[in-house]
Amino acid sequence: MPDAPSTLLRHLWIPLADGTRLAARVWLPAAGSGPAPALLEYIPYRKNDATAARDNSLHARFAEAGYAAVRVDLRGSGDSDGLMLDEYAQQELADGVEVIDWLARQPWCDGNVGMIGKSWGGFNGLQIAALRPAALKAVVTVCSTDDRYADDVHYTGGSLIASEMLPWASTMLAYNARPADPAVVGDGWREQWLRRMADTPVYVEEWLRHQARDAYWKHGSVCEDFGAIQAPVLAVGGWYDPYCGAVLRLLEGLDVPVRGLVGPWAHTYPHQAEPGPAIDFHAEVVRWFDQFLRGRDSGALDDPALRVWMPEWAAPGGDREVRPGRWVAEQNWPSPRIERRAYALGGESAGTAAASDPLRERAVHLDSTRTIGTAGGSWLQFGDAAGQFGPQGGDDGLSHTFTTAPLDEDAEILGVPTVTLRVSADRPDAQLAVRLNDVAPDGSSRLVTRGLLNLTHRDGHEEPQALEPGRAYDVTVPLVATAHSFTPGHRIRVAVSASYWPLAW
Repeated sequence: MPDAPSTLLRHLWIPLADGTRLAARVWLPAAGSGPAPALLEYIPYRKNDATAARDNSLHARFAEAGYAAVRVDLRGSGDSDGLMLDEYAQQELADGVEVIDWLARQPWCDGNVGMIGKSWGGFNGLQIAALRPAALKAVVTVCSTDDRYADDVHYTGGSLIASEMLPWASTMLAYNARPADPAVVGDGWREQWLRRMADTPVYVEEWLRHQARDAYWKHGSVCEDFGAIQAPVLAVGGWYDPYCGAVLRLLEGLDVPVRGLVGPWAHTYPHQAEPGPAIDFHAEVVRWFDQFLRGRDSGALDDPALRVWMPEWAAPGGDREVRPGRWVAEQNWPSPRIERRAYALGGESAGTAAASDPLRERAVHLDSTRTIGTAGGSWLQFGDAAGQFGPQGGDDGLSHTFTTAPLDEDAEILGVPTVTLRVSADRPDAQLAVRLNDVAPDGSSRLVTRGLLNLTHRDGHEEPQALEPGRAYDVTVPLVATAHSFTPGHRIRVAVSASYWPLAW
């Protein structure tokens, strides 16, 4: 990557058609290099303080590589004018289209624009691409999703992820309650601040009003029409991040050049990876944008469809800094190399069961009031020690478990595991939590992945149906996408419970 000095414009106003101004920070390539493609990151996290150090770690490198890198605060956030009424509101997306058009017309831009973002910026990069602004030529989306209901921080499997939804709403309320910088916005900063605090809604109220997958969640879910996206997409995720399944779905659903990259990471940019190993993410991004914004043959399209980190066993908590494993690749996704294997499962229950009956015929009673899930860490992990899961043995002992005999050969998995069970309940609503664990020869149980299902959503998330108490239902619980290498001598365990506290309410 070229290493040339860049110019930082600490503040720039982007005017919108309705008179609103959005605040931007711009890193320009070396003087005299001429107009360049622009790369936009468009998020609500306050360019002047909250993400300033992280922004510089990303965008300064892009400017050194010859791009004009632009970091914009959304309407109603940071130093920008207005109010932010919700995540991914239609106004936010329409503003984004205007921003792209404005960037393309600047004298330092050659008319080509790319979008890059993690989480919120990864979401709206896909959503704005679906609106097809003419200048948007490629997208890099990191730790995001194509389906706002399926695997964001609000619901999963129809279950309320209260451990994420409530803190996230509180976080955004706190962000929106901070004043803009008086040195940027001028004497009206106090009036703007008070109005923002008074008129910005508490987002969780709206999220709780929409507990099924209705039009509210379909808005901004690009899986509703993958064909709307015509810009090439590099989709990036991490196995410790619950959004990682979107990478696989984008590979399957998009009809444009698309590549997937999934590392061992949590909800972080891969150059700041926790856990490691990190990668030279800047080079990956520049290679993608060179291909589609500069028209260079950078080799980006020669990559396999999917590159992933294949994790190996580590004792729970033993991989906080580096997760052992290796890089593997699939030339196509879905992969024709994935095969089915059958393993015999033995059952162990913390509930009651008729031991004289074959396992398939037993009635195992799961208690929905058990405190199971305290070793689960955070649903949305950022790599911090407090958010990581712990040893699963205690939760396993309170659940019903199905466990294989020790394996006599390697078993590597890649994709979305699903678990099908026959269940009945004594009430009209209930939920299941299912965990897939790797059990070492010494009995240590490590979480590989997990999933939830609100049983009133057993036939879909749009029209929940109450359970008929006592009636048996065959249900399938999808787990979060994963990759893992089970080694000889280890056992594969499926653990099932009727509660998962405090993650799921």
